[in-house]
Amino acid sequence: MTDLVAAARSLFSQGKGILAADESVHSATARLASYGIGAGAEMRRKYRDLFFGAEGIEQYLSGVILFSDSFLEKGDDTKLFPESLSARGILPGVKVDLGTEPISESPHELITQGLLDLTERLAAHKEQGAVFTKWRAVIRIDGELPTATALHENAKRLASYAKNAQAAGLVPILEPEVLYEGKHSRARARSVIEETIATVFSVLEEHSVDRASVILKTSLALSGSASRKQDTPEEVAEDTLAALLASVPPQVAGIVFLSGGQTPDQATDNLAAITRRAKDVDAPWPLTFSYARALQEEALALWRGKEENVPAARAAFLSRLAKVSSALG
Repeated sequence: MTDLVAAARSLFSQGKGILAADESVHSATARLASYGIGAGAEMRRKYRDLFFGAEGIEQYLSGVILFSDSFLEKGDDTKLFPESLSARGILPGVKVDLGTEPISESPHELITQGLLDLTERLAAHKEQGAVFTKWRAVIRIDGELPTATALHENAKRLASYAKNAQAAGLVPILEPEVLYEGKHSRARARSVIEETIATVFSVLEEHSVDRASVILKTSLALSGSASRKQDTPEEVAEDTLAALLASVPPQVAGIVFLSGGQTPDQATDNLAAITRRAKDVDAPWPLTFSYARALQEEALALWRGKEENVPAARAAFLSRLAKVSSALG
């Protein structure tokens, strides 16, 4: 029987965090296109291998979140990606939600799909070597949004997912992402993050989900990307920690932060400030990163799909990993 609490806590090894490499086919294709890189299954595989195959990533990564298709792909070392990661002590995880669709009662808001055949898919991923899973909900700030309907429906689906994941012997990461896009203030972001997370944990309790093996993946309290306000890392840290202390039970296995539109330097500096602030306020949970673009952006700009650029791109990736690891204190 899997010790889910121990597995969850192992993702918070000192100085290590999680690489979010779980883009769907559509998202990965768009990401590559933005760097002038052609589409196709083989190029997406090379894209993932660029990061997974870099020597030394085990110094900085405790886990990697994969897209479901990646569990069946092989790196240039001819090993399946989960097998290759596990051999280096990096836990393989998998995104198990199936994307979003508009809410009928509030068409400008989104609800996450994927509960219908979730039990079967979880069992298959467990068999393939997954140790943890992730489900993302999307919360938008815009005028009167988010609505109570959106918060509660997303919370119910997160809770159902978490209950099923634990039953399958897999650690659940719950990602109720409050979007960075918008003109909102940092104070508004703090308020919505607090309300969103409080709603999620209230519904988790109703579903009798074991909080000790739950990991929360959360946004930072940031002024909206269209607000023209540049928050200092100290401001971000103060408001983010205030929201979390007001809404996250102390029993959870830990909290990981998403980079959500921040530049690599912003994501690194904000994490460092949050880590310092967490020590000052004696936060009860371990903290680390679960970044995607903030870890990959510099490497992708160098790689551009060309084999001869792989060494330089991997060096940039390792350099950013080292900086983000150092931000954990």
